[in-house]
Amino acid sequence: MNIGIIGAGNIGGTLAELFAWTGHEVAVSNSRGPETLQGKVAELGPNVTAMTAKDAAKFGEVVLEAVPFGKYQDLPAEALKGKIVISASNYYPNRDGDIDLSGTTQTGLVAQHLSGSRVVKAFNTIFWQHLRDQGDLSLPLEQRRAIFIAGDDADAKRVVTELIESLGFAAVDTGTLPESAVQEPGSAIYAKELTADEAREMLGQN
Repeated sequence: MNIGIIGAGNIGGTLAELFAWTGHEVAVSNSRGPETLQGKVAELGPNVTAMTAKDAAKFGEVVLEAVPFGKYQDLPAEALKGKIVISASNYYPNRDGDIDLSGTTQTGLVAQHLSGSRVVKAFNTIFWQHLRDQGDLSLPLEQRRAIFIAGDDADAKRVVTELIESLGFAAVDTGTLPESAVQEPGSAIYAKELTADEAREMLGQN
């Protein structure tokens, strides 16, 4: 699968490495231009290419956005139309400034900007070091570290679930985008190290 990544920081860079390691073709991008990513790309191997954000969006069958939440309006909405977009960004007011969510969730606001995309919230509740180190394909799904997902498109969530499982984690579905507030910073499950079984128990799904 071709995977585009917009935002090559800790989460984006880690997922670029993991996705490439599992055999996907990956395009990474940042706000400063592909020439600034040549060193990172060289480290990640032949499956990873540096592109502009717009080109990475066009390249990916699935596209991960891992940009600071305050920059969500810079995401290339036209190039992302029809794509599965994984939103890993979090709103931190002290970093992003005062943003009016207009009664929706953080990822709901991203989805409004990307109105032609199939948005799935995922990878936003896990520290990048844990993402790098805690995937374990040898464990049964219920014993793996949980990665929470939410979205309104069942098929898009299925694709993201398969990607998560291929990295040695387990996807735990928290519901629709309006219900995705349970994954936001400050929630009971945010940044918690939980197995899939433990996560579902906390969510009352067992």
